[in-house]
Amino acid sequence: MNKPDIKLNPHPKMRYEITMTVEGAPGPFEKIEGHVDYHVSNPNSVPLTPFSGATVEPQADAPLTFEHVGGNVYKAFFYADRFLDEDYFGQGVCRWSVVGASASLVHGPVRFSPAIMHKDIFERGSVKRWFANGDYRDAKVNRIEIGADTRNAYKKPDETFSITLKATEMSP
Repeated sequence: MNKPDIKLNPHPKMRYEITMTVEGAPGPFEKIEGHVDYHVSNPNSVPLTPFSGATVEPQADAPLTFEHVGGNVYKAFFYADRFLDEDYFGQGVCRWSVVGASASLVHGPVRFSPAIMHKDIFERGSVKRWFANGDYRDAKVNRIEIGADTRNAYKKPDETFSITLKATEMSP
């Protein structure tokens, strides 16, 4: 299967804002960045791979640039319709969809990386992830921490901090 020439939508309209709130972090972060993952959501528009017979839906990502807006709050925006729905393989129109958006708060070699997935972006609107203060203080080994749904997932729940990602649909 040839990799398609994925095109950007020249007139995106589905603008979403991600508001990130950091609460109780034991110190600053050297860098804050993020990205949005997209994939083709209708596999019938993608040809089967020659040997396995499976479909491999095209995927792409885009950077998510967080701006500090005050205190412990950061904002970024993206377009859900960033990529052009088009017949890339001669099997019907490939429909692009957001898989999720993630942040990466860097402290030394550790990346604290909460994510908000498709359902929460388009339905519920927010996700809170908890992280151990000890993981912040013990920033010696290169690793990614994705956090937990509840602070009680940690041995010392009172020694945690949270990162909340909230998605809001904006006017184009």
